[in-house]
Amino acid sequence: MQRMQGSRFAFGPFVLDPGAGTLLRDDDPVAVGYRGLKLLAALVGRPGEILGKAELMDAAWPGTAVEEGNLTVQIAQLRKLLGAAADGGEWISTVPRVGYRFTGAIEQFGGAKRKPLPLPGKPSIAVLPFLNISNDPEQESFVDGLAEDLTTDLSRISGLFVIARNSAFAYKGKATNVREIAQDLGVRYLLEGSARHAAGRVRINAQLVDAVSGEHLWAERFDRSLEDIFAVQDEVTGKIVEALLGRLRAPPPRNRPKNLEAYDLCVRARKLIDDSPQTAREAHLMLSRAVSLDPEYAEAYRWLAMNHWMGWVHWGEPIEPTRSVALELARKAVAIDPNDAGCHWVLANLLAYERSFAEADAEFAKAIELDPNEADTWATLSDIAVLAGRVEEGLEHIRKAFRLNPFPASWYYLTLGQAQYAAGEYEAAVETLRRDETYRTSSRRFLAASLAQLGRLDEARAEVELFLVSNPHFTTRHWATTEPFRDAATREHFVDGYLKAGLPE
Repeated sequence: MQRMQGSRFAFGPFVLDPGAGTLLRDDDPVAVGYRGLKLLAALVGRPGEILGKAELMDAAWPGTAVEEGNLTVQIAQLRKLLGAAADGGEWISTVPRVGYRFTGAIEQFGGAKRKPLPLPGKPSIAVLPFLNISNDPEQESFVDGLAEDLTTDLSRISGLFVIARNSAFAYKGKATNVREIAQDLGVRYLLEGSARHAAGRVRINAQLVDAVSGEHLWAERFDRSLEDIFAVQDEVTGKIVEALLGRLRAPPPRNRPKNLEAYDLCVRARKLIDDSPQTAREAHLMLSRAVSLDPEYAEAYRWLAMNHWMGWVHWGEPIEPTRSVALELARKAVAIDPNDAGCHWVLANLLAYERSFAEADAEFAKAIELDPNEADTWATLSDIAVLAGRVEEGLEHIRKAFRLNPFPASWYYLTLGQAQYAAGEYEAAVETLRRDETYRTSSRRFLAASLAQLGRLDEARAEVELFLVSNPHFTTRHWATTEPFRDAATREHFVDGYLKAGLPE
């Protein structure tokens, strides 16, 4: 979880967080440009040392030849922004003909103290991974599935704000400090628990904690037959909703698996879907088996549909029959469980790729109505909105997705980078797409295009070469005709960046 690492630097009334790209004065953000931030980070990182002009130019304009005058202008702007130090002197002093140095007193501290996210206006909760209290590692996925399912159940209650399971699972296997986790995720309540099953029985402990006061609002222990596992989930959901909203109201019934092995396979597979072509193939086998064990299990069909779609869009598999099979599976999932938001957004995404835009929009709307907390819906909708030329809307959707899922899967960064590119925010796009989470994925094509638009052609070419190693058959024309563009200008903007970067025509 990259964002928790890195350092922050405090000097005078300022706090600089190079990782987050922010400068605060008395807790208020200072409008400082991208280059200025990079320069300040370089200087502050080595206080008292003289940094040469070449080194500073390289920090702010990596890999680019720029006139020295640009550096002078940036330093002047920084000085103006920072104002005088407490002793009336300046923060940055000039060493004639050599460079600059930072002369203020610096306090450096770890990056774990990210600024707490503001709490939403409605009761907010994250379901932490449950503890597997059996000695059997095979039960891990059963126990994980429990917490993930409770997240899905709570997520469908429109009066709640629920953090996505991907982010809650960032804390799996870590010593938990309830208050810190709640601040990291920007929620007030946490559900913690443990589970095990043995000899056909299942034992579950669950407790709801108010992270602000530290008190337990509700705690219960369940000892039931394994067959009753989904009834127990419904009961726990009901109790939490009652504790947080003061009323018991049952969400629409969910399509539950009839076969526990199929359920286990589905829980394992959904973790593997978007990592790499190898794990995607593994997921494919698991989901195909789940569907054959339990032919009326909507969630297995939905992930299998997604798995096929990833295959032809991201892993370079042949379009047909993968594409039509994906659509058929998604339609089947929605037919089996019309109340499942996940089935609707997967179908919506596939319909957009079929250019059935009106139907796709209706499915997205249905998904949001059924589950306003499903972060994946907002992230997918961002992608589709950007390609429709509604870039501001796309940026808003992906921000919403990140708020619900602060530690998301790699493809969120791809979606954010794509939206930033479309908005002409190339610097920001490069920063997003160079993050560890997404750098080795197919998002590299957007990174290459962003670098090309900045005139950093050598870097762009290097990224193109790396991209083509894993996507040897890629052509810009083929990509532009298969992506669900609704806006010609947006499509031309992407094609222009691809060709400038040197991606094959």
